[in-house]
Amino acid sequence: MMNNKVSLVTGANGGMGKAIATELARQGATVVLVSRNRRKGEEAQAEIAELTGSASLDLLVADLSSQQAVRQLAKEFQQRYSHLHVLVNNAGAHIQQRQVSVDGIEMNLAVNHLAGFLLTNLLVDIMRASAPARVVNVASNSMTRSINLDDLQSEQTFEPWEAYGQAKLAVVLCTYALARRLTGTGITVNALHPGLVATDIANDAAPPIARPFLGIIKRFLLTPEQGAQTALDLATSPELEGVTGQYFVRRKQGRSVPISYDEALQERVWTMSADLVGLEHSVSHSS
Repeated sequence: MMNNKVSLVTGANGGMGKAIATELARQGATVVLVSRNRRKGEEAQAEIAELTGSASLDLLVADLSSQQAVRQLAKEFQQRYSHLHVLVNNAGAHIQQRQVSVDGIEMNLAVNHLAGFLLTNLLVDIMRASAPARVVNVASNSMTRSINLDDLQSEQTFEPWEAYGQAKLAVVLCTYALARRLTGTGITVNALHPGLVATDIANDAAPPIARPFLGIIKRFLLTPEQGAQTALDLATSPELEGVTGQYFVRRKQGRSVPISYDEALQERVWTMSADLVGLEHSVSHSS
C-alpha cells in the first residue's frame, strides 16, 4: 500500500496518466496530478476522488513544453510538500508538424523528453530526502534504433515518427544515465513501454488513411487501465524495490534497443539535454 507516500504524475488528466493516478490514490497515496489544462485537471481530480474516495488529491497546472512552466511546477510542488516518493513522467505528445516550443525546442523533444528530464533533475533533492523513492519514465518501443546528434531537433529533416522516436530514445538513454548517477541514494530510475494503448497519442499518431478505422483498431489496443499496469508495478511493487536502470515492457523486464546501452552515448545525450534546459551536467551523489 502507498499510505503516507506522495506521488506526482504528469499528464494525469486523461488516458494512462489518469489511470495511474487513480490506482495510486486507491492504494492510499497522496497524488498530485499535473495537467496542462485546468478544467480537464479539475474534472480528472473530481472523477478520481469519486472513484477512490481519496481526499488526498491535488492539482498543479503546467504546460510542460515550457521550461519556465516546468521550473514553476517544481517550485510549487516543493512549496506544498516536503517529500516525494514516486515521480511518474507520463506526459507525452505526438506532434505531426514541426513546431518549436516557447524555448525554441522542437516540440516532440520538448514534451516527450526534456520536460521530464528537467522536472526530475529539479526534484532529485526532495526525492533523495524522501528515499526510498522511485522515478518512472514512460518511454516507447517506438524509440528509434539510432539518434542523430547533429540534428536532434529535426531542423534538417522532420518526420513525425522519427522525431517522436528520437525523443523516446533520449528518455531511455537519460534514464540509464540518471540511474547510474543515483546509485546508492535510494532513488531508483526505470523506463517502460506500456504496450499499445488506446490514448490520444494513438489517435494523433495514426496516419490519415487509418483514421476511419480507429474505432476498430482500438478494440485491439490496451485500455489505459491495462497500459498503466507496468508503470504502477514500477511505482509500487515491493518486488521491484532497489531495481534501477532497467527497461520494462508489458510488466516484464525487457531490453531497449542495442544503442541505448552505449554509456558514452548516454553521457553525450545527458550533456546535450542538460545544455538545452540550462542545467549543470551532472546530478552528484552529495548534492
